[in-house]
Amino acid sequence: MHTAPAVELSGLTKTFRVRRARSGLFGHVGDLVRPRTETVPAITDVSFAIGAGERVAFVGANGAGKSTTLKILSGILRPDTGHAQVVGFVPWRQRRQLSFRLGTVFGQRSQLWYHLPARDTFNLLAAVYEVEPSRHRQRLSFLVEAFDFGPLIDKPVRQLSLGERMRAEIIASLLHQPEILFLDEPSIGLDVSAKALVRALLKQQSQEDGATLLLTSHDTGDIEEVCDRVLVIHGGRLLWDGAVSALRRSYVRTKRITIWSERETLSLALPGVRCIAQSPYRVELELDVAVGSVGALVDAAQRQGALRDLAVEDPPLDDVIRALYAGAPGGTR
Repeated sequence: MHTAPAVELSGLTKTFRVRRARSGLFGHVGDLVRPRTETVPAITDVSFAIGAGERVAFVGANGAGKSTTLKILSGILRPDTGHAQVVGFVPWRQRRQLSFRLGTVFGQRSQLWYHLPARDTFNLLAAVYEVEPSRHRQRLSFLVEAFDFGPLIDKPVRQLSLGERMRAEIIASLLHQPEILFLDEPSIGLDVSAKALVRALLKQQSQEDGATLLLTSHDTGDIEEVCDRVLVIHGGRLLWDGAVSALRRSYVRTKRITIWSERETLSLALPGVRCIAQSPYRVELELDVAVGSVGALVDAAQRQGALRDLAVEDPPLDDVIRALYAGAPGGTR
């Protein structure tokens, strides 16, 4: 049986008119009399579809078009051309109906009442989303237990840590059991342990509720730990759409190799090999796989002394995405 996509975009384009200041005294006077404006493209011919239950990362540098796309999908902006549907609704025409099926989490904006306990916000949101009281109590109890939030629910929000507040934000967004969740930098500012907890909770709730996630983040840990697929936007155009693993396979040109040896210092000046860090009995190397091979490198190390251990890793996802940008039209290497 065919299931309609949770999100479907076709040929979305959005431009903005911006004022451009002239230089010099006469230029400033001219700006007052007759301001000069020009049309700037925000997104151009963006098309993609997201299936129900998918967890997708939406990645791009500042100004790439992520926020414009999300605002169109949530009904805040209307595109110049193109079509979009989110869980069966055209966002800019059916924004109210969509809001009952959509949840949002913004790392830099809060929907919690700062001076009141989180419980008060939860109860208010239940009324806003017209959730029947008994269903709200049941859903809230489930989420509070899942997020281990019981000891914190009656504490004023201003007294919560950043990680605790983010857990409350996610609970607030999931209370009406939305079919789709938009997350904008959900782990921004969190420490390592809080990030890990938030990522695990998001993935777990998506799996249990079957909710679709569309997540924007500059933290590649969010992408790798939560999402299975990544969309990369650059200069307002979609640059990549595929699995995170496929992105690595397509753009990984190097390997990170760490060798622990019985010999205190190894000399491995081989073609395509660059030393990143070295300490007694340990060396970390970068290998260009187009020039050399892991096997040849390991053989060279073994000829100098017995190996205690060996680790071979792909470079960080940050490096992979930078390589993708570098290959894009107008990209920098």
